[in-house]
Amino acid sequence: MKPALVILAAGIGSRYGGLKQLEKVGPGGAALMDYTIYDALKAGIGRVVVVVQSKTEDEIRDHIKQGAGRRVDVVYVHQDISAVPPGFVVTPGRTKPWGTGQAVLASAPHHDGPFIVANADDFYGREALASLDEFLEKPTDDGLAHWAMVGYRLGDTLPPAGPVSRALCVQDHDGYLVGLEEVLAIERDGEEARWWDASYKLHMQPLESLVSMNLWGFTRELVGHLERGFRSFLDDNPSPEDEYYLPMGVAWALSTGNARVSVLPSGGRWCGMTSPEDRETTVAVLQQLVDKGVYPKKLWE
Repeated sequence: MKPALVILAAGIGSRYGGLKQLEKVGPGGAALMDYTIYDALKAGIGRVVVVVQSKTEDEIRDHIKQGAGRRVDVVYVHQDISAVPPGFVVTPGRTKPWGTGQAVLASAPHHDGPFIVANADDFYGREALASLDEFLEKPTDDGLAHWAMVGYRLGDTLPPAGPVSRALCVQDHDGYLVGLEEVLAIERDGEEARWWDASYKLHMQPLESLVSMNLWGFTRELVGHLERGFRSFLDDNPSPEDEYYLPMGVAWALSTGNARVSVLPSGGRWCGMTSPEDRETTVAVLQQLVDKGVYPKKLWE
């Protein structure tokens, strides 16, 4: 069965100042998620599931209808604050959805096989999507759920100056993912990167280190683990601002010993749209790829 592609597009773009999922950054007016869908189709995915908020669905639907929607079956699902398990209530004062873990749960009824998860506001590259598709088509018979995450070289994801947040990959001696270390502010420092932990201890990180940019390949076993992890998250009485992130659900699954995650070091050039300052770099990267013939100027013609 060909994998589905789940696009997480329910963010509100508070740091960016607008609906960055639809920002026209490609030479022909394409948004970043258009490139992800385009690359996934090249890899052979079967359908696309786009997770949205109800207030932004019409804009996103109209955009995709004019492009990718002409090439592939696209389903839209809502990520709603009220979608909590029976026995739980929405935290008073909460105004936004529960995070990427809940977003993937919202998509679950709309795909029945393996699936790839990607952010709408990141560019991942064709090699990354192809490597996940290839991984998910390999059969396994050892009783474990086998998943994968594409790792990107830290140095390729850092801006020339200034701190950004990154998730450092922690791997065991066999190369499997043990966990992700969330670093809220990491920046270049010569031939390395520097960051401080919660105890104000300085760390120097090699630029060759692998980081997660939230590009994953899963089988259906993830869904049950995500559900149980979400219940555990809600049991801890989260604040109105706390979020249930997808890596938290993955960590829950790994803790049971019933799953393992391969880190695929195949991430090439990455770029994303966290803040308005990112737009210029993203436009330049995509223009270079079009100039090299990797992508057509207009993706869907």
